[in-house]
Amino acid sequence: MISNAVFITCAVTGSGDSVRKSPHVPVTPQQIATSALDAHAAGAAIVHLHVRDPATGAPSRDRALYRESVQLIRNSNDDVIINLTGGMGGDIFLGPDAAPLAFGAGTDFVGPVERMAHISELLPEIGSLDCGSLNFDEALYGTTPRYLRHMAQEFRSRQVRPEIEVFELGHIELARQLMAEGLIDAPALFQLCLGIRYGAPATSEAMTAMRDALPPGVHWSAFGVGRMQMPMVAQAVLLGGNVRVGLEDNLYLEKGALATNAQLVERAVTIIELLGAHVRSSSETRAHLGLRRVHS
Repeated sequence: MISNAVFITCAVTGSGDSVRKSPHVPVTPQQIATSALDAHAAGAAIVHLHVRDPATGAPSRDRALYRESVQLIRNSNDDVIINLTGGMGGDIFLGPDAAPLAFGAGTDFVGPVERMAHISELLPEIGSLDCGSLNFDEALYGTTPRYLRHMAQEFRSRQVRPEIEVFELGHIELARQLMAEGLIDAPALFQLCLGIRYGAPATSEAMTAMRDALPPGVHWSAFGVGRMQMPMVAQAVLLGGNVRVGLEDNLYLEKGALATNAQLVERAVTIIELLGAHVRSSSETRAHLGLRRVHS
């Protein structure tokens, strides 16, 4: 059933190798905050944040960078719903065949406490919970049920809403198990991640299958990467969901035209409204999801 009201999440910078591909990808905390606030002004109720090393543009887990980014946003506009990634620290590049545990460059693998450290300190309204392992080309993103149980318990104890990121159907089954164990409160919040290489494809069929596999009564959103970002916006609305756009997932507004986060949000607003749905504000989204209010 088509959505009547839709909230937009903007994934502002991500952790991919995108900085050298577009001058619009924000790097410093000030740039990240400014881009997030611009996306909010364009219609995004939620901003999903990673941070980057200001000197190199590489992805980072530095709590000081998260702290500065969050404070800049909250000091400017405490209506913005902040969603911090909980997915950093799970990357493994296996070594050569004769020594696979001689991990390659780019490996950054830590336990659940360290993955959650910035969320536990800064207490955003939402934090992402990548609910399973996945191949990312030659990299492995690794997490285990034990790790996820620990992280889900930390989310509950800190009163931060987990956004359950699922990249294939097996991840939904793992999320169902965590819910059955009472580790994730109902109604759960899911993000369907489509088009990641070796995950679920960004197709209507894949989104429909994943939506149909969700537990009843949950909130859900979806995104597609690259040129499938806007088609998946339309598909999510038609299937009754919410949407995510942003430079984490796609750098272009159209072929050959690099986008800003605000422009991607504006395009999503246009699509949603042309389909006859209302774009929820931050305050409407906060009430809809039952989020606690965070003040600067």
